[in-house]
Amino acid sequence: MATLIEISNITKSYGAQELLKEASIALSDEQNVGFIGRNGAGKSTLLRILLDEESVDSGQVIRHPNLRVGYLRQHDPFKPGESALDFLMRDSGQPDWKCGEVAGEFELKGRFLNGPVKELSGGWQTRVKLASLLLHEPNFLMLDEPTNFLDLRTQLLLEDFLKHYRGACLVVSHDRSFLKAICTQTLELKRGKLTLFNGNVDQYLENQEILKERDQRTNATVLAKRRQLETFIAKNKAGANTASQARSKEKQLARLTLTEIEGAESTVNIVIPQTERRQGNALICDNLAIGYPDLGVADHITLEIEHGSRAAIVGDNGQGKTTFLRTIAGSLKPLGGDLKWGYHCKIACYAQHVYTSLPDDQTIRDYLELESAPGTTLQQMLAVAGSFLFKEQALDKAIKVLSGGERARLCLAGILLGNYSILILDEPGNHLDVETVEALGNALVKFQGTVIFTSHDRHFMGKVATDVIEVAGGSVKSYEGDYEAYLYRVKKEVADGHREQNQASVAKQEQRAPSASPREKGLGGKIKNARKELSAIERKIAQLDEKRNTINDQFLKATSPEAAQDLHTEMQPLVDEIAELESRWMELYDFLES
Repeated sequence: MATLIEISNITKSYGAQELLKEASIALSDEQNVGFIGRNGAGKSTLLRILLDEESVDSGQVIRHPNLRVGYLRQHDPFKPGESALDFLMRDSGQPDWKCGEVAGEFELKGRFLNGPVKELSGGWQTRVKLASLLLHEPNFLMLDEPTNFLDLRTQLLLEDFLKHYRGACLVVSHDRSFLKAICTQTLELKRGKLTLFNGNVDQYLENQEILKERDQRTNATVLAKRRQLETFIAKNKAGANTASQARSKEKQLARLTLTEIEGAESTVNIVIPQTERRQGNALICDNLAIGYPDLGVADHITLEIEHGSRAAIVGDNGQGKTTFLRTIAGSLKPLGGDLKWGYHCKIACYAQHVYTSLPDDQTIRDYLELESAPGTTLQQMLAVAGSFLFKEQALDKAIKVLSGGERARLCLAGILLGNYSILILDEPGNHLDVETVEALGNALVKFQGTVIFTSHDRHFMGKVATDVIEVAGGSVKSYEGDYEAYLYRVKKEVADGHREQNQASVAKQEQRAPSASPREKGLGGKIKNARKELSAIERKIAQLDEKRNTINDQFLKATSPEAAQDLHTEMQPLVDEIAELESRWMELYDFLES
């Protein structure tokens, strides 16, 4: 077993903030390591150091001469008009047969391999990037939040790739299910120190709790002994016959020390103000149709969500999960049917862009105090604020100077402090670390109100969900089974090559289509051309939607209002183009269905 990278006593600071303090670790060629730590702890900084993109203040990083690093790129490396196969050949220098063979491991075949790569959705483009990584034959992979914005099927494909990857990998992720599936060791960065544990993330966190409980019991014993010695010394130090004994006890007392137990950083506890427990239906959808004026997304939606349930909205990217959440939240009008909330429901919504409307003239403290439910104590407010990385000394910071990610966390903190009976949450775990996601899940499980949410984090979904609602193929339906049953079904579909089989079936149907009816025979190539254009528009919409998500992600990281405004301006043409494409899609759809 060869050591690929050795970090020896490195220190890295930004101003007064010391991210790494004499940190040391050795990573070998046979390790799959999950890298965890609080937001802002310095994980991304360490990755940049390992990539030799950033220097250290002191210490050294020793790299093996045969080290070949593969890093999953977040930027767009593709050229206009380039196919996935063209890109793989250009990027790797490998022949077409080799590129096609590796691409097949990621189900990149047919139009996904030979069509324009820029027309593929973000998830499929990620597959192309993964194939490119493999063609370079690295022996050490570094992945920074690789599952963000990937749908379940693509996550499972990435997971399968990493399980069978012959090399070492270091993975930063807040998704415990993903880390548990692929990583046998856990590296934590806390207070500038690196700790490597021989076990997965669940085992590591469980071990931390055991160690903490042990230290608490030890400290309780030490404190009891201290009290005994202090009592003895107080009674006997003045006596002529007992003074020497008292001095001996003083020496014993001096040797008794408490084990340091890390405080607020080691424990995140989120408490949501409780609402009145209710019975009956929280939401009723009767023949509901959702979508946009020029594009229907789903119709004939008839379902009920009961008070007290926690409904997970599931489905592939682009199927309409966010459209459904926006509709029930009231930010998007239904195209038809009825949508009714229960009597006196108080609804809070956390969704993309909701945090852009935060009042710039307020401080963090002002905002949280105004959003908190009556009766919320200062300690409760401080505890929730601290869970979302707003320490007491930072509460007087103005909202107008917060980054996009800070605004998102502040908005979520304000919602959780309010007295709401319904919480609608779209990807609430984004921009949170492992422990805060876990604490949020625990809080939602204890919440007596109703939660309707979507997330790419499988551990979070499985922990919180009591009901599953699937958005797929133009419909929104209650799923007959829990989230684990849904996850099992999707895993089986991926394992059986369900997607490839479905594509083959569609291709056969299209081949038979010209002779299916006299009408199609008469229309000749118009039907075929309409189908081709419809397919191209669907791919283009998926591509633009992924770009919109990318800009939104950049917005979250924007460090100034000016940068946020520039990104908002950049997004508007995408929204307009998507609307035009959706209108054309409806025309073609109506033509083919008539």
